[in-house]
Amino acid sequence: MRVPDLIGQMADSGGFTASHLAKGADILRRMLEDERCTNFFSFPACIVSTGLRGAIAQHIQDFDAVITTCGTLDHDLARAWGGGYYKGSFELDDAKLHREEIYRLGNILIPTGSYGPPIETKMNEILLELTKEKKEWGGRELIHEFGKRVKDPGSILHQAAKHDVPIYVPGITDGAFGTNLLMFSQDRGFKVDVLKDEKELSDIIFDSKKTGALMIGGGISKHHTIWWNQFKGGLEYAVYVTTASQYDGSLSGARLTEAVSWGKVKEKAKYVTIDGDATVLLPLMFASLEKKREL
Repeated sequence: MRVPDLIGQMADSGGFTASHLAKGADILRRMLEDERCTNFFSFPACIVSTGLRGAIAQHIQDFDAVITTCGTLDHDLARAWGGGYYKGSFELDDAKLHREEIYRLGNILIPTGSYGPPIETKMNEILLELTKEKKEWGGRELIHEFGKRVKDPGSILHQAAKHDVPIYVPGITDGAFGTNLLMFSQDRGFKVDVLKDEKELSDIIFDSKKTGALMIGGGISKHHTIWWNQFKGGLEYAVYVTTASQYDGSLSGARLTEAVSWGKVKEKAKYVTIDGDATVLLPLMFASLEKKREL
């Protein structure tokens, strides 16, 4: 069965997550087809450690701007430059894994040699090259330069640079990429201007006629997306996929209707919150667009 047909049957089924998924796929399609709309894509790092890395890389050109976390840079670069990531289990002995120098991310296993060392080595090589050009960079500029130098076609950074899609990481120091920036900056006069990215996001927002967003998970990537869009009067299209509950008042658990009260989503916007695992739902949503991309 073709995915669009499956999504259509979900819309007719009256199911819970199924009906929300069908509505989300429809809103996403309308958003991407609206030529007056500037489209944001936000997501956390955890899904980059899985098979979703390739799906995101394949579809990143559909969006006008990406907002994500530092871990996305870490995992994307580690998978481009390091060794393998492996299938594991949520029930493994973590103390034993620590002794064997293996990180566990959910049911993904990452040998330490596949993560920190290759990131540090390759980053230093690229940063030495970039400092010959200038000493101060915006975060988005740095990420773009790294993307130009990653040769892996399955890399999110590579595809974003190839298609000139800006990637913004408001918490750029919160991970291996950021720590290596700090270590490299010592005694070199190297600086990252975090406010430069904010000015660029401001310009994107105020230059847009309409805005929409596909948001996976919560935290800083989701908040930065809806935060900036409140200054435009709110998103006109919004699709949010989450596994979090709203009972504790967390941003990750907050439904998009709560964002309406803040003016971050317009009262008459087309929006939906989908409860479920993005590693299952996002590929279905992408496939429903029937836009197969060549990497």
